[in-house]
Amino acid sequence: MTGQLNLFQGVELAQPEPKTTVKLGRRAAQIPLRKKQQEAAKRLMEILKELEGNDIFIGSYSTGGGHFWIDNLKLSKLRVESFRTERDESVPPPVIVLWGNKGACIRIFADCLLAVREQEYQDYYHYLLDFWNGFGQSPIYSYRSHYACLAITRFKN
Repeated sequence: MTGQLNLFQGVELAQPEPKTTVKLGRRAAQIPLRKKQQEAAKRLMEILKELEGNDIFIGSYSTGGGHFWIDNLKLSKLRVESFRTERDESVPPPVIVLWGNKGACIRIFADCLLAVREQEYQDYYHYLLDFWNGFGQSPIYSYRSHYACLAITRFKN
């Protein structure tokens, strides 16, 4: 039927902005996280571009006993792929895949990435990716841990 009126023609549907709820007594406030997430994902992409082609080590930890633990997984000759859902290049990709030799890969879902911290030591650099899913009592996504950290280590040449 080509003569039907389409109610959503020309209307762009947007994803709801993730917010975390902070409660103090009877009062509650919702804090938007999109700006911090975009800044962290942008910084992560800059770091990964710098690390591409080098050997890195990846480790992780999470609160509440995460399902997957990684400790010093070596990704040789790092290759980075990102998968975008939007055509706009200014929006960070929601999925980033880190590839090493022999098919080793790590998928990073950037929707909960909140901060990227950098630490420099004598022999190596440490990049800590903080994933935050709200507070334990009120998570943003109910089937994820409320905090996790991915550590990327690169040794100095």
